[in-house]
Amino acid sequence: MHAMQYRITLPADYDMGVIRHRVATRGHLLDDFPGLGLKAYLMRVRGGDSPVNQYAPFYLWTRPEGMNAFLWGSGFQGVVQDFGRPAVRHWAGLSYEEGPASSALARSATLHRSPVPASASPADAVEAAVEESRRLAKSPGAVASASAADPHHWELLHFTLWDHDAPAAPGERFQVLHLSHPEQDRIRRGRQW
Repeated sequence: MHAMQYRITLPADYDMGVIRHRVATRGHLLDDFPGLGLKAYLMRVRGGDSPVNQYAPFYLWTRPEGMNAFLWGSGFQGVVQDFGRPAVRHWAGLSYEEGPASSALARSATLHRSPVPASASPADAVEAAVEESRRLAKSPGAVASASAADPHHWELLHFTLWDHDAPAAPGERFQVLHLSHPEQDRIRRGRQW
């Protein structure tokens, strides 16, 4: 499993209805994309707990060929044409768990990134991240939870989908506009090694 995200931060007065319309008219195009476990079309609106207007899709890929086909094929080119070329972050998958609301519609998501302290054992930090992902997946209203790591920057990531408004928790909260999940059943459950 590979996790991937790019973020498009938009002006404070940007009409976020444009993003809603984009997802409503184009989101279905990845509903059967080979190699895609899931894509959560995420958005947050300036005000409340968000300092910015942002479109920030998040992906879990079942195999690298799918990710590569999206990035180097026509999928990502629409983003580049409309918004410019954003930096694409990616992480090695650590774990994936489905929650008690796995059959429900995902309405929101939380994403929390944290550094692995230089003094910490990478193996211990990863085990703690996997355990945190398991804990989050058991929460009421959790649809699914994943953890991942970036060993270049030594960063851990927790991503959880919810069937209700995301709970107040560390990290960022997003609205889910659409969820494409053509190969979600192929994302291996539990630890990814």
